[in-house]
Amino acid sequence: MAKQTTGGTGIQQSGFDFLDALKKNNNREWFNVHKDDYLRELKQIETFADGLLADLSAHDVIETPSGKQSLYRIYRDTRFSTDKTPYKTHWSGSFKRATQQRRGGYYFHIEQGNSFIGGGFWGPVADDLKKVRDDIAFDPAPLRKILNSKSFISTFGALEGEQLKKAPRGYDPGHEAADLLRFKQFLLIRRFTDEEVLSPQFRKEAGKTFAAMRPFFDYMSEVLSTDSNGL
Repeated sequence: MAKQTTGGTGIQQSGFDFLDALKKNNNREWFNVHKDDYLRELKQIETFADGLLADLSAHDVIETPSGKQSLYRIYRDTRFSTDKTPYKTHWSGSFKRATQQRRGGYYFHIEQGNSFIGGGFWGPVADDLKKVRDDIAFDPAPLRKILNSKSFISTFGALEGEQLKKAPRGYDPGHEAADLLRFKQFLLIRRFTDEEVLSPQFRKEAGKTFAAMRPFFDYMSEVLSTDSNGL
């Protein structure tokens, strides 16, 4: 079972160990027996999330009040799922930017073999999606500049997210930015190896990754908080 963890604001091996054991014993009986192990590891993740929130708050205004309140519950909602295992086998959380003028959200996902720092727009409503597409159709250059910047490419590689197979209805299929118009989601993702996650530098790298999202978020915020008259 997981070893006792020590202090710090990073991710501990014991956090991975607990999740690994949970994957092999994903049932309520085992979880209840090991509830103290879970609570100890959860506290470590809360501390890590508190550190991320402090880093974010140095350059952004965040509505999420604490690391603890950023975390998603480990208990799965199995009501409409064919997978009836009761527990998630990863740690995750998100931070909400404050006010309607600051759009986009920050997310972290810690899972052995599948850890990443992410952000963006997972499920934009129809009106927001139209505003973004209309702006891209009018002038794709500002968004292209962000996506083609050295910092963006070195951090995220490319914009990710679900896409249509062709340009959406109402937009020119031959538009120079048809590749951007096809996006239904706008996600920025940086993946990390287990070794990188366990490194003392991980929180710093996670914070740098969040900071690298700001040009994209600033662009999207301006588009989504400005009306058709530019106000």
